[in-house]
This record gives sequence, C-alpha cells and structure tokens, in this order.
Amino acid sequence: MKTPIIELKGISKYFSGIRVLNNIDLTVYPGEVLCLVGENGSGKSTMIKIVSGVFTYEEGLLKINGKAYPKISPEQSINAGIQVIYQDFSVFHELTVSENITMSLQVQKRKVMVDWKANEKLAKKVLEKIGISIDLHSQVGQLPVAQKQIVAICRAIAQDAKLIIMDEPTTALTKKEIDRLVAIIKGLKAQGISIIFVSHKLEEVFAVCDRIAVLRSGEMVVNEPIETFSKDKLVYFMTGKEIEEKPFRFDCDSEEVLVEARNISRFGSFEDVSFKVRAGEILAVTGQLGSGRTELALALFGVEPIENGQILVNKREARIKSIKDALKNGIAYLPEDRLTEGLLLTRSISDNISSTVVDKLKIKSGIIPSKRLADLAGYWMTKLGITNKPHDTLASQFSGGNQQRIVLAKWLAVQPKIFILNCPTMGVDVKSKSEIHTIMQELARQGLAIIMMSDDVGEILATANRVLVMNAGRVVFESDTQGLTQNDLTEKILVG
Repeated sequence: MKTPIIELKGISKYFSGIRVLNNIDLTVYPGEVLCLVGENGSGKSTMIKIVSGVFTYEEGLLKINGKAYPKISPEQSINAGIQVIYQDFSVFHELTVSENITMSLQVQKRKVMVDWKANEKLAKKVLEKIGISIDLHSQVGQLPVAQKQIVAICRAIAQDAKLIIMDEPTTALTKKEIDRLVAIIKGLKAQGISIIFVSHKLEEVFAVCDRIAVLRSGEMVVNEPIETFSKDKLVYFMTGKEIEEKPFRFDCDSEEVLVEARNISRFGSFEDVSFKVRAGEILAVTGQLGSGRTELALALFGVEPIENGQILVNKREARIKSIKDALKNGIAYLPEDRLTEGLLLTRSISDNISSTVVDKLKIKSGIIPSKRLADLAGYWMTKLGITNKPHDTLASQFSGGNQQRIVLAKWLAVQPKIFILNCPTMGVDVKSKSEIHTIMQELARQGLAIIMMSDDVGEILATANRVLVMNAGRVVFESDTQGLTQNDLTEKILVG
C-alpha cells in the first residue's frame, strides 16, 4: 500500500471559539486527483490553509508523506512537496511573467544571485508544457485576468511538487485553456503527482477527478469515487437541497430599444460590431480569450471608448468617452475581477455600496451621515440576500458569492437602465450562482437591458434570451437561445 501524500485525521479548527472545521478525515494518495467541493464558507479554504501551514489546527493529526506534523509552517509544507495555487492568484504585479514563474523556486532554493537566462529558459519550458504563449518580459500587472491565472499555474508546475492544490484554477480560463489544463493534470497524475482540485464548475470536476470530497458547514458530508456521483447528486450534497435552473425567456411586451450599437469599432480590439438590446432583455456576448468581448464591455462603459460607429441610448446618440459619460447615460458595469476592479477590500460593506453614489448621500455641509450609509447598505443587503453581517464589516471578510453581490449592489445603487455584467458568476459557488442568475432575471423583468459577457455556455443558455459570439473582434454568430444546444453554441465559440 502506497504511503499517502497527505492524511488528515479528526482535524478541527476554531475561530473565536466557533468551530469552522469539525472532525475532518481525508487521505490523498500519490497520483490521485481529488476534487474538493462545497459552497463558499464550507471550510475548503480553511482546510487548504491548514495543509499549507498558514493556519494551525486545534484537534486531530496531519501527516505528510507519513510524517506527523502537530504544527507545520508554510516553509515546512513547501519543503514537504505541497504547492498551492490560491484563488486570488498571489502573483507579483510589478514583476515580469518569467520572474513570477520562477521566484518561488528561487526562494525555496535560497539562491542569492539570479540567473536570468536559466529562469527565462525554465519559464518558457513551463509555458510550452501547457501550450500557452505569453511574453516572458510582460509585467504581470498589465496582463488580463486569464493570463494572470495561467502565470500562477505555471509557477506551481515549475516547482518539484508532490501535491499541487489548485483553488479555482480555471476561474478565468476559456474552454480551450481548461482542456489544456485537464491534459496537464492527467500528465502530472501519470508521473505520480497528486492534485487537490477545488472548483465550482461541475463539468470540470467530472472531467478531471478520481474522487470527490464534499464539505458543508465545516463537515465532510461525503467522500466517494467519481463514479458514484451524478451532477444532481453532487449539487444536493453541496447545498443540502435540489437546485433547478429555469431558462430565462424574454416576456416583456415593450419593444423599447434601450441601447443600440451601430458598426462600432476600436482599433486592435473589435470591429464593426452591431446589436440592439430592448428593455427586459438579457443579451449574452461570448467568445474565446482575445475575442474582443471584454474590450467591447469596456468601450460601452467608456473605459476604452469606441473610435468609429455609434452608440445609441434611448434612440439618441450617446458620446461615451469616459465612465462619467456612461453613468450619465444610465449605464453601469460589473467588472470581470471583483478583487482588483470591483471591491475596496479593506473598506466596509457600506463604504463599498455607497462609493458610486457618494454625492447623493451628502448633506449641505458636505458630510455623509452614518445613518444614510447604514440604511443604504441594509437595503441592498436585504434585497440581494447578502449575508447578515454588520454594515461596517470589511468586504474582505465576505465569501466570494457575497462579495459579488456587494459589487452588484454598488452599481445598482446608481439606478442604471443598462447593466453590463462581465462574467457575473466567476468564482462563486453553485448556490450563489443560481441566486445571482435569479437577481439578473428579476432586474430584466423590471425593465433593465442587461448585457452579459460570459464563456460559460450553460450559464448563457440558462440566463440569456439572445447570444452573440465574437471571434477576432467581430461578431460571427447571433441567435436566440431558445432551442440552441450546448454543443451547437460551443462549436460556434471554438470554430467561429
């Protein structure tokens, strides 16, 4: 019998006297791919941080490669062969791609002098291994979200790991890139390297894993081979209830076109894009990485304005050259990356929600009464189902699903007529994803025009009533979603 890479026996963890992990047993063997799933707040991240030495545990026993660790530091965990790719990437934005990929190895080996050529050679080799091309000298802070995630994955692969823990590694990746990652994981498995794969995307779970462990409210509710699960069964174990996605159908009687694009272009981003969105509609825009969908969203919000064509709002031309122009025209934008673009993580929930409407909350003296902040936060927390915590709680202390609702509230506070949502359920759990879809559909029924950028085919078919597919900056396909299958839409995205 092979010695387990890691073995947890009766692990429990407390925060401020509250038990967040309860008597967890888990074993991972060499060459095994384990999927760890559960809702946000279920205890997945806490368990990962115990294994990686970030948190200590109060009860139970942790073994790595057969050796018991009553206490373990991050350095000991790394030296024992444990590598973690965290959900927030943990990349150095000021450093290059090459430096990010090789820095951890440099520190681990305690090298004082940097061999730039050797580091670049290693970084290039790792990128080639996963079939991705990124300029090694690019500053990581200037890269799009998907490429930042790729850099984080490469950094982990570059080190001689026995176990790689991937916490939502595909959040910002396209299907093609996810397929490459799945192939890489299978290759690592063949070499005897173990993987703990944490994901909210159930299709990936079934594609890559040998076994599934489900955490709910800090307890292990099931730990079984992949063959014993169906998608519905897995969702039930994760949430404790059955969740059914009902496809959205445009049932608004109004033919009012709230926003129209006429042959709009921006050099190097997209070209000759046209569409209309009526009040009460949800239009999905999809395509692979580099298709131009995010650039289109940024143009509509005035971040990277169009250079040719026309944007019409309520049938009148809107010259949107800045975010201020977009807001004046009733356009709001939920960004792709809530952690770096959407939230003030070190500020309270009330500060975050009020940040877009500060001027409206001021009284004549220029002061914003604390009661106005509290009332505004309380209203949106109730309306959007944000976890019931004090309004002065820092945004960083909320789960991913609740953080996404905070960003939604921040922009809904401006009372938009047109809402652009860039990957609205990225990095949230199954339950939160369903609830955000419900919020979107309710906003549409209230008469908003919603434009959703997404590469999640299931999400598009369940949530939008029309879809545009972009490829190389152009719209190559447009269709009503009714009657459109996942295979058909996926083919259009991949082939163009």
